[in-house]
Amino acid sequence: MTTASPEMGAETGATKATLGFVAFIVFVDMAGVGLIIPVMPALLKNLTGESIDRTAEIGGWLIFAYAVMQFLFAPIIGGLSDRYGRRPVLLVTLFLLGIDYIIMALAPDLWWLFAGRILSGAMGASWAAANSCVADVATPEERGKYFGILGGAGASGFVIGPAVGGVLGSYGDRLPFVAAAVLCMIGVALGYLVLRETLPANKRRQFAVARANPFGTIVQMAKTPVVLAFLCIIFLMQLASQSTFSVWAYYNVLAFGWDEIEIGLSVALYGLLLAIVQGALTGVSIARFGAKATCMLGFLFAIPAYILFAFAPGSWAMIIGIVLGSFAGLTFPAMQQLMTERISDDAQGELQGAIASMVSLTSIVGPIVMTGLFGAFADDQGLFFPGAPFLLSVVILFVALAGLRWNLRRMQPA
Repeated sequence: MTTASPEMGAETGATKATLGFVAFIVFVDMAGVGLIIPVMPALLKNLTGESIDRTAEIGGWLIFAYAVMQFLFAPIIGGLSDRYGRRPVLLVTLFLLGIDYIIMALAPDLWWLFAGRILSGAMGASWAAANSCVADVATPEERGKYFGILGGAGASGFVIGPAVGGVLGSYGDRLPFVAAAVLCMIGVALGYLVLRETLPANKRRQFAVARANPFGTIVQMAKTPVVLAFLCIIFLMQLASQSTFSVWAYYNVLAFGWDEIEIGLSVALYGLLLAIVQGALTGVSIARFGAKATCMLGFLFAIPAYILFAFAPGSWAMIIGIVLGSFAGLTFPAMQQLMTERISDDAQGELQGAIASMVSLTSIVGPIVMTGLFGAFADDQGLFFPGAPFLLSVVILFVALAGLRWNLRRMQPA
């Protein structure tokens, strides 16, 4: 269980500046990811010559490769940041992510693209170190707000990334990868000059291989059953969201004839709204209703959004679903706050690594399930219902909501 230490002052200028720059790094990271989303269908088609339903399945395997590496490396990076500090871990992983985008920009065939996604999955686990900075310097009561700001920064990357990626992709399907590499290197250079360390030496712990793996981390989290239950709920929430992550571009190309720019702008719209919700409204909601109620609130918007996606009669329904779905972003930062209050100061990186691993695990299972389901219902054989992955997400969200209500009822004060 954590307590506020003298150096934890969420409203000090130094703390705001530090967390502001960490948010910038998260923005750069996610903008790089967002840049390549609109061009993946065209790039895969050019590399393989396959049809849209087949390229969707290949895209699912690319996400699978990314997710396996993130699942394995998130606890390692979280543990390394608990041992050596957040700053070196953030800068090294962001630099290597930039190298990865260069590899993918030059990829001559599908196997090189897979190699690039494997490296990016390992380095993308830096999310654990970034979120640990919040636990280092913010008071427990303020963490939900700052987790929301970091989430909003990542979502803002999706405002810039996909929109720019869609435009750049119209000039060449490799150009967005070059832009992503440049963004990462800019982030590294600025971080080297500006970013200060947030984890004091007296709060660091020895790196232990037994704990620096997904299973060892889960064993540690299981010592606090409420936290373990939250991790299971996060797994279900993220599994549901895999329908949009995995088949959004393919679904809208097939159902409504969207092009790269329309796909990019739709993802950018979601990113803009999510940035507003997480960055500006999460802190307000937690202060007004409390963290527990804020956790529940997001589900009231998420479930109707996925129902709209599943049965959308036109593009307008997808846009309404985007607006509703953005408010689901309230739930995750509020849960993070409740979890960090129950974990010791020297294991905050380990907690964030566990969360990242759980999210990554859904990216291992989810894309294969969702793209496979899309492929099964999007061809000319049998029932044609390309919205099937979104309907599955509705079912999963109802299960997650039931689990959340049960866990909140049994919680004791931190």
